[in-house]
Amino acid sequence: MVEANDSLDMGGRTVIVTGGTKGLGRVIAARFLEQGADVVVCARNAPEDPLEHGGRKALFVAADVREPEQIANVVSAAVGSTGRIDVLVNNAGGAPPSVSATVSPRFNDKITALNLIAPLTFAQAVHDQMQSQEGGGVIVNITSVSGTRANPQGAAYGAAKAGVINLTETLAHEWGPKIRVIALVVGMIVTEQAHLFYGDEEGIAAVGRKLALKRMGTPAEVADVVLFAASPLARWVSGCAITVHGGGESPGYIDAATVAPSTQTES
Repeated sequence: MVEANDSLDMGGRTVIVTGGTKGLGRVIAARFLEQGADVVVCARNAPEDPLEHGGRKALFVAADVREPEQIANVVSAAVGSTGRIDVLVNNAGGAPPSVSATVSPRFNDKITALNLIAPLTFAQAVHDQMQSQEGGGVIVNITSVSGTRANPQGAAYGAAKAGVINLTETLAHEWGPKIRVIALVVGMIVTEQAHLFYGDEEGIAAVGRKLALKRMGTPAEVADVVLFAASPLARWVSGCAITVHGGGESPGYIDAATVAPSTQTES
């Protein structure tokens, strides 16, 4: 177990990353593997390319995180492999656009189950192990800016992600001090599916220019913050939401105004 020595070295730690076979989840899992952790990834389908670094491979366990029995299988595999679970990254989630006036209750149930209930159920599944082991554990919940602002054509998704922030705060108080619980509020990043939401390269660049840092983020930049949150560097951080969104979107009134905002201030 790594002592609280301001180190990002994850040697001797076991990390579970849900949805860890592609997109942001795969990059997060790779970052922990690079830092020496024993990594367990779960998803409904096996990755096309096994995740490995320096001859060490991540353990894949097939699981639909909406099914409690399958979550239990992932936890059992992790404990059976290394005897402990130090970090859980609740990354699995997502939703296609949907028109709020006509979307079906069944669709809403599925989106809520994936994006809110699954993180809670997985957190419950690792609770006893983390509480019983020396050093406790860390749960990092990946949420979204969609849960902190209006999210047109994504009502259930936005509401679920907002719920994850409250879940994070609540579990931190119930389960501390041995278990730290942190949420990452992730903004717009470029993944292999970015074109489905933002269009071609020109569209991605145009959206990026709306952010304070004038570009969309990358999965690697988010993974770095996840690593920090799980490390001893963040040992006094819990029950909070860390916003990782490139400064956020420019207020709409700036583009709508007929007079350009002044760059001067009164003396």
